[in-house]
Amino acid sequence: MMEVELASEGSERTVRMGELSRRSGVPVPTIKFYVREGLLPAGRLTSPNQASYDEGHERRLRLIRALLDVGKLPLSAIGEILRVVDDPAQPVHKVLGVAAARLDASSADEPGPELAGAREEVAELLERRGWRAGPGSAGAESLAEVLVALRRAGHGAFIDLLDAYADAAEQIARVDLAYVRNRVAREDLVESVVVGTVLGEAMFGALRRLAHAEASARTYEDGRPPGEGAPGEADPD
Repeated sequence: MMEVELASEGSERTVRMGELSRRSGVPVPTIKFYVREGLLPAGRLTSPNQASYDEGHERRLRLIRALLDVGKLPLSAIGEILRVVDDPAQPVHKVLGVAAARLDASSADEPGPELAGAREEVAELLERRGWRAGPGSAGAESLAEVLVALRRAGHGAFIDLLDAYADAAEQIARVDLAYVRNRVAREDLVESVVVGTVLGEAMFGALRRLAHAEASARTYEDGRPPGEGAPGEADPD
């Protein structure tokens, strides 16, 4: 007799692993691996060799795959984020901090004079804007490394745009938090924080590239650098 995929536990509908795989798009061996690694809770045993899974399992699988495929986070980082998400004692602000820290993992080798100077610039930015993040926070360290890289690439003048970028970042942060505040249940709230932090970063990066392409097309669509007139056109007096 063919096994029935859907099972019933009270008012909650549950499924077998095969159906969970079909609905989430995650292969069965991968689901089993996530369970072994503690990324996905084990299913409820319905027999010695069978377990059932609910909508929470499907939702967690989709979150894992999004963080992995779009957020490009390693499984170790995803595991750290999920442990904080699953701890009801952790405030939402802590969840945001952990997610942001995994995005801003430092890649600098040994601190040098350039990095020390960049850290001072970042500290001045934080003080100037009244931002509460500490100069030694993951985000501040990441920004300092970017400033060093800009100078090494010969584009230190880009740093003059730092406050303009900060203005845009503040506006995006307000929009993000407005979205998060609409969530009532803690599970929805913390998941929104994680998604907004990790996947929102990827979304903004893609939008920025699209905006660059549009701005470039509008500026250079006729093949001339900005400020140059048409061939043979006299310069205005």
